[in-house]
Amino acid sequence: MINILGLSLGMAACLLILQHVNFELSYDHFNKNASDIYRVVNDRYQNNKLIQHGTITYSAVSKAMKDDYPEVLNYTRVLPMGQQILTFKDKKIPKEQALAVDNSFFSMFSYPFLAGDSKTALKEANTVIISETLARKIFDVHGNNFDPYVGKLITVAQDTFPSKVVGIIKDVPENSVLQFDMLLSYQTVIHSYGYKQADYDFTDSDFWHYIQLKAGTDYKVFDAKLAAFSQRHFQGNKISGSVEKFYLQPLLKVHLYSDTEYEIAQTGSSTVVWGLLIIALFIISIAWINYINLATARSVERAKEVGVRKVTGATQGQLIRQFLTESFLINIIALVIALVVVYLAQGVFNDLVQHQLSFAYLFKKGLGGYVVSIGLIVVILTGIFVSGFYPAFVLSAFKPIMVLKGKFSSSKKGAILRKGLVIGQFAITVVLITGSFVVYKQIKYMSDQKLGVNIDQVLVVNGPVFVKQDTTFVTRTNAFVGELDQIPGVKNAATSFWVPGNEMGRNFGIRASDADPNTHFTMRFDGVSQDYIKTYGMTLLAGRGFAPTDYNPKYDKLHNLILNQDAVKNPGIFIATGRSWPYHDEWNKEVGHHWRCS
Repeated sequence: MINILGLSLGMAACLLILQHVNFELSYDHFNKNASDIYRVVNDRYQNNKLIQHGTITYSAVSKAMKDDYPEVLNYTRVLPMGQQILTFKDKKIPKEQALAVDNSFFSMFSYPFLAGDSKTALKEANTVIISETLARKIFDVHGNNFDPYVGKLITVAQDTFPSKVVGIIKDVPENSVLQFDMLLSYQTVIHSYGYKQADYDFTDSDFWHYIQLKAGTDYKVFDAKLAAFSQRHFQGNKISGSVEKFYLQPLLKVHLYSDTEYEIAQTGSSTVVWGLLIIALFIISIAWINYINLATARSVERAKEVGVRKVTGATQGQLIRQFLTESFLINIIALVIALVVVYLAQGVFNDLVQHQLSFAYLFKKGLGGYVVSIGLIVVILTGIFVSGFYPAFVLSAFKPIMVLKGKFSSSKKGAILRKGLVIGQFAITVVLITGSFVVYKQIKYMSDQKLGVNIDQVLVVNGPVFVKQDTTFVTRTNAFVGELDQIPGVKNAATSFWVPGNEMGRNFGIRASDADPNTHFTMRFDGVSQDYIKTYGMTLLAGRGFAPTDYNPKYDKLHNLILNQDAVKNPGIFIATGRSWPYHDEWNKEVGHHWRCS
């Protein structure tokens, strides 16, 4: 019972972890063109320093690549539209994730249609494709016939025009890096929203691109051509004083091998995944070592049995087969119990990893094909054989005369091996416990760090989605903050473009007014209301906070800003203006200095 229980728990833990590992490795393998699809990544350099490593770039990039290089078979632009509210008649469906894409999206990616024509679906403006779940919610679909709902008109967010549903697709798989409930025609962005830069532009960098290379194309060789592509199309010195370097990232590596900014894909960590795989192997190894130790420890009890069998004619080979069969049966029983344990624990485990996993994920195609799946079978069979072979060999080697005379004793070699296995077993356990403790300490260290802002007792209230940002927006926002200030228990209230901790915007064309006009620097920025500094408990080293007179709905009327300590320390900026950065007792010297932002 101890053997079976130990083996079953070890196998169950191993199988649960391997589900998660193979799920992480299976991202985007459902796309039939996955091995030929790449996303465009770009690095931006300013003053010979890397200032941006991201997936966000210019709307013209993928089309220009298609025009310039015969290796490019297809391309699609992707523009995230955020969470949208959909309206159909009197029904409103909130928080549906939307992307705007070209019609070529469906000739590159494999998202099966339940209704509609994938070849022409998003060619026209004011057309949308929705997921199966969204269709069921908005149209109250109960069966599996979605054809009657193609052609229905819905309204997206605050659009003044309806959009036609031209297709319904199966829900996006969990192991897709792109997650969405609805796809808008990219032509809607260009024509109906009037965003002309979205069509073909090398100045506005708010777009994401995927391209499909012809089969057999070496993308690394293709990357070598993109330096000339950047020089030919992008003149960063005229825009932000920066140099662009483009390169491709394989779709199948996006999930686990991404360290980019402005990320819209679902990303994970290859280090964590491979680490979990090693831990799973450690756990199953401990279980099998435990089995070997317990089996050999019971060898004295079975010595007489072996002696009698040998006296009555049993050969060593027959005994080995007998004990291997016993080992196989015990492992199979343990495996069956482990499968039951996994089934019972699946819901709790899924809540932990926040994915809907199942036994099926043990055999999903991942990086390198079905390596993990095949490896799992090989490891289990090998483990069953190895864990049974040594006890079988030890037991079958007993000399019957010595055993029956009661002079049997364990060999020194066997004792040394058992001790070695026990030491190895405990060593692995110590490594796992120590690793857990180190991770705990690191997380605690991170959570205790000073952030420069006080987020204790700070509640973030997201603004309403279904509200037009017209000329009354600022007045209504200020009125809302004023109402918040009247609530008992509310100490301070403020608004901002971004919340501390989220990725903020960048300005690439910053320079001091008396600096060389060709020298540019980049800074993160946020747009904040008057009590922002007070609300987050920030410390002013010099100068003052914002006053009501500092604000204006027109951006070109804004003339005052507040810098943080790192911005003022930037040596490049102050070398450019002929000054060194101030020490703490000289902060006030920089107050009133003029800067230029473009």
